[in-house]
Amino acid sequence: MIAIPREQPEHAISIPSVRSFRQSAAMIQSLPSPGVADALLFDLGRVVLDLDFNRTLRCWAGHAGCEVAHLAARFGRDELYRRHEKGEISDATFFAGLRTSLCVDLSDAQLLEGWNAIFTGVVPGIDQLLARASNRLPLYAFSNTNSPHVEFFSAEYADVLGRFSEIFLSSSIGLRKPDAEAYDHVVSAIGVPAERIVFFDDLAENIGAARERGLVAVHVTSPDDVARALEALGI
Repeated sequence: MIAIPREQPEHAISIPSVRSFRQSAAMIQSLPSPGVADALLFDLGRVVLDLDFNRTLRCWAGHAGCEVAHLAARFGRDELYRRHEKGEISDATFFAGLRTSLCVDLSDAQLLEGWNAIFTGVVPGIDQLLARASNRLPLYAFSNTNSPHVEFFSAEYADVLGRFSEIFLSSSIGLRKPDAEAYDHVVSAIGVPAERIVFFDDLAENIGAARERGLVAVHVTSPDDVARALEALGI
């Protein structure tokens, strides 16, 4: 997705944030050991399902008759975005906010079309890895997402998502990564100790936060990271 940089005063002193500490910690990658896992927990976006937000922007720009750069500069993961992912506001309210922030006059249907265009398919090779892993351990998924995306990917990618015993969705549980309460909720629902769960995610901030809650966490930059972790686990 698009990250909106924040400007700092010219002489501001930069103080490391919790987020930066988590991201730094996530870069220290160590492979799990054989026998440490009773369950595997996977993020969905860019771990199981491939995403390309430029497809979303191009769709919206085509409908609005404007440049993609205009929309890219205005889109951000703001409070409305986060509340939508926690199921606190309706799709109509979220799309109304998008119209305002993007300065476009698009219908809900046009916004929805672009919103779902972000999905490009299953990450190459991941289905085979999940199939192999599911023969040894229960698989779970945990995703920050929203109701339109859930409705779309649940139908479009039903086969690969069927590998999971349960899928925890931020819009359903009202909690999202990297909040500690979100990890605690999922660990409790899975029913095994946090240190016996291996968690796979593409965002360094989520990896760092998961480790703080006791999970074994693997930072995923490609399916090879998943393959190496499974091999290290003896799977």
